[in-house]
Amino acid sequence: MKKLIPFIIVAFFIVLSLDVEAQCSMCKAVLESNMQNGEDAVGKGINSGIIYIMFVPYILMATVGYFLYKHHIKNKDRSLN
Repeated sequence: MKKLIPFIIVAFFIVLSLDVEAQCSMCKAVLESNMQNGEDAVGKGINSGIIYIMFVPYILMATVGYFLYKHHIKNKDRSLN
């Protein structure tokens, strides 16, 4: 059961994720300027793109952390024998 808890937590966050708006200040200023001028095509996918870029470092860190954890557990088991 202890092994399932992290997977349940991740599944919970994925299933119940909310639609968020993430924008850097420069992107937001350009989009607001474009929307005031009546241009709206540029900003349609920018939030999704920024969120995608934001998650890449977290996925990489989680992958490295997972492999370090597995390596640590394997070395711990070897030292006990």
